[in-house]
Amino acid sequence: MKIALYKESRAGETRVALTPDAVKTLVGDGWQVVVQRGAGVLAHFPDAAYKAAGASISPAPTGDVNLRVNPPTLAEVKRLPVGSLHLSFLSPLLAPTIVRALNARKITILSFDLLPRISRAQYMDALSSQATVSGYRAALAGAEYFDRFFPLLTTAAGTIRPAKVLVMGVGVAGLQAIATAKRLGAKVRAYDVRTAAKEEAESAGATFVKLDLSADAAGGYARELTAAERKEQQKALLNEVANSDIVITTAAVPGRKAPILLTKSMVEAMGEGSLVIDMAADGGGNCELTKAGAVIDHKGVRIVGLSNPPAQMGAHASFMYANNVVKLLALFGAKGQLNPDWSDEVVVGVTVARGGKVNHEPTAQALKVAYVPITSEVKENA
Repeated sequence: MKIALYKESRAGETRVALTPDAVKTLVGDGWQVVVQRGAGVLAHFPDAAYKAAGASISPAPTGDVNLRVNPPTLAEVKRLPVGSLHLSFLSPLLAPTIVRALNARKITILSFDLLPRISRAQYMDALSSQATVSGYRAALAGAEYFDRFFPLLTTAAGTIRPAKVLVMGVGVAGLQAIATAKRLGAKVRAYDVRTAAKEEAESAGATFVKLDLSADAAGGYARELTAAERKEQQKALLNEVANSDIVITTAAVPGRKAPILLTKSMVEAMGEGSLVIDMAADGGGNCELTKAGAVIDHKGVRIVGLSNPPAQMGAHASFMYANNVVKLLALFGAKGQLNPDWSDEVVVGVTVARGGKVNHEPTAQALKVAYVPITSEVKENA
């Protein structure tokens, strides 16, 4: 069976869903791989490298399995074979029109943002791999836009105090932002609504900001705060924000709008020349004033809305994403053939729809269509 690798059509995107090394692995497992001409050029993977790995090059590839980083456009959906399989960061709740078009062609739709957060799925967790890149880039953006030094410096011209960085959200991205800011010499504090985040933040080199408010949920994750709790949180964090030179926010929620962590009044409490680096800008932003892809100056404080930060490191972001793709595809087939195990919770978890039926309940509700769960009985009947 054939795997098609596409050139990304999103403006500013540099990533590609498979590297030449990943293609070599898939070809060795019996798959045919066809790569759209120029698909990996912006990540420094030329067509010749894909050909050397065993792929063929085409201006308009199609396959039994179709791979992307970002969702396809409606025009691209129309060129996908009926009944094929699609995998990307689809975020189905944010792309209902695309999901509806894919489903009309009876395409099996897989979305990385629905991957179950279990130990067995860590090697396939593209959300985490790309968040690692985003956290790193967020800290570097802080150093780039800040017009002062990050580290403590003792010079003949006087002593320069280290920058004070506050990282809000201690997930994968937050931990990478903490570690990177710490390596650059900043004095780092971190905050998260999960009590378990304290140990993680401290292990990365930050001092943890502990409030009376917590929002622990099952499995070590955070539940959504109520409106009253969010107001209490913002009030309690006001002094922390005001005393920071740089605030890095990392609270992105897959498939949903990012929560507001920084209000306009909190930004106005910051000192002249301070920075907000909003890593969640593409999801609406953690700061009320954020605009994706723009730098806003508000009363002497700049708010940097990072748009698609993984695209700033196309080569390594693609390397990590491609490894996730290969690991996940192994659950859907081997030796060049699709043969998914529909009793596997990971296989079921990432599947939005198949055969024209929607298998992800929130997506079915959003599209106002029947929700058809995948069960082992379906597999046996098939």
